[in-house]
Amino acid sequence: MSVSIGILGGGNISLTHARAALEIDGIRVTAVQGQNAENASKIAELAGGSFYQDLNSFLEHRPMEIVLIGSPSGLHAEHGIAAARHGFHVLVEKPIDITTAKADALIEACRAEDVKLGVFFQDRTAPDMVRLKELISSSVLGRPLLISASVRWYRPPDYYRKSRWRGTWALDGGGALMNQGIHTIDLLLWLFGEISSVSGKAITALHSIDVEDTAVASFEFANGALGNFEATTCAYPGFSRRIEMSFSNGTIVLEDDRIRSADTMSPIPGLFASESASGSERHATAVVSRTDGHRKVIENFIEAISSGRVPLCDGPDARKSVAVVSAIYESSRSGLRVQPV
Repeated sequence: MSVSIGILGGGNISLTHARAALEIDGIRVTAVQGQNAENASKIAELAGGSFYQDLNSFLEHRPMEIVLIGSPSGLHAEHGIAAARHGFHVLVEKPIDITTAKADALIEACRAEDVKLGVFFQDRTAPDMVRLKELISSSVLGRPLLISASVRWYRPPDYYRKSRWRGTWALDGGGALMNQGIHTIDLLLWLFGEISSVSGKAITALHSIDVEDTAVASFEFANGALGNFEATTCAYPGFSRRIEMSFSNGTIVLEDDRIRSADTMSPIPGLFASESASGSERHATAVVSRTDGHRKVIENFIEAISSGRVPLCDGPDARKSVAVVSAIYESSRSGLRVQPV
């Protein structure tokens, strides 16, 4: 296997993309472009690819088959559409973009150009998460009844102050919900299916930013289950993500992407998929030092291209979490219960 990849973005996440890609046999990072020229050039040097300051010149580079997009969230669709129109498959960092309209434009562009579109929601690849997905799908846990998810992370003031795009509506699309909490909302959708309505409140509790740093919401799932969700970047010093799930046959607790406890009415063989430490490492810092999840997403995407199958998270699937976050924002503004659309 030989695949040529381009990296579009010069931030910390693009460095993670490059490191993850280089761990895969047969993968070459051939080109890098980012608005932060200093960082992007360093990524290019590390990866052994050509550095471009100009986006159009980057898109003219050959060989290149896949573009990994890690630019600011509000530019994901714009950059993805440009890549698709140059014939490249597109694998974009979460969220797919910051509005459903932009997500739809990117989905349509990739369909029209007949290229694959995937989105990095690497938490879906955690071993215990995969095992839980299998158990829920098999109905061995029974009906889901109540789901409670907590994302109590911390970001220092400099996380926002030293970035031109974080904490802005134009490029971040929101705060603790759109940037951090969307990973967990994606997991809830992936595990339990459609969310039919939301009620929420989003506030700026601590940081000097335009968007929310704290939010709470209640969910009604289409399958009849109820859920509650909270996300913040104010919880010093930062805590592990926790998801508690009660089913008709028992309760499962996930913490740091691992099953920490399982109390079920009947034994479930092989419930714990992983005994090794995983964890997202994001509760106290924005830097993602682990690459295993991103590597698995890239490997899955390459396999989807070669086999013609749907990637682990494709465009329409990734759009759902943006719709839910947008509905929470609308509920916060209006005080009403809102249906994600």
